[in-house]
Amino acid sequence: MRYLTFALTKGRLASKTLELLEQIGITCEEMKDKNSRKLIFVNEELKLKFFLAKGPDVPTYVEYGAADIGVVGKDTIDEESRKLYEVLDLGFGKCRMCVCGPTSAKELLQHQERIRVATKYPKIAKDYFYNKKGQTVEIIKLNGSIELAPIVGLSDVIVDIVETGATLRENGLEVLEEVCPLSARVVVNRVSMQMESERITKILNALKEVL
Repeated sequence: MRYLTFALTKGRLASKTLELLEQIGITCEEMKDKNSRKLIFVNEELKLKFFLAKGPDVPTYVEYGAADIGVVGKDTIDEESRKLYEVLDLGFGKCRMCVCGPTSAKELLQHQERIRVATKYPKIAKDYFYNKKGQTVEIIKLNGSIELAPIVGLSDVIVDIVETGATLRENGLEVLEEVCPLSARVVVNRVSMQMESERITKILNALKEVL
């Protein structure tokens, strides 16, 4: 029997996912050792392997079959747009992708003006403005704290993930429009879904029951 490999997003998503897997009897004791330098963790009994990766890399590992199953945020799935199956919403890591800015920017969004949008998610932003709103915008890709962009005059608005909105409020910004709700999702490699259909479906069904 071949190993089924899981790629988990480092950090909170990984720990939440492992808690969930424990509820359905899938454990990986090795991963609990915080000092371990290992990159791949194995559950010999169930023939499962696990590894941790940065969010944006998870869909890549899954698309190319280096992992059969991945757990990653919906924002990353949409931004990376890899060829894979998105099969289950795990319901944690909930937040939303929003267009934010100062109150004065509301006008610009209503009048279809050509505006500047700063974001870590150019693909999601472009899709939203061009395809859903039919508004032409200039998109500026940033990697750091996006809230800075409208404050220093780099952009009119930003497209970013909002959890509580506290950072926005502290900086005189607010949510102007919601792009989409986000949460952790399970993704599966297309070939694995056919070849290992039975094992994967069994895991997914068990997860659905505890959810």
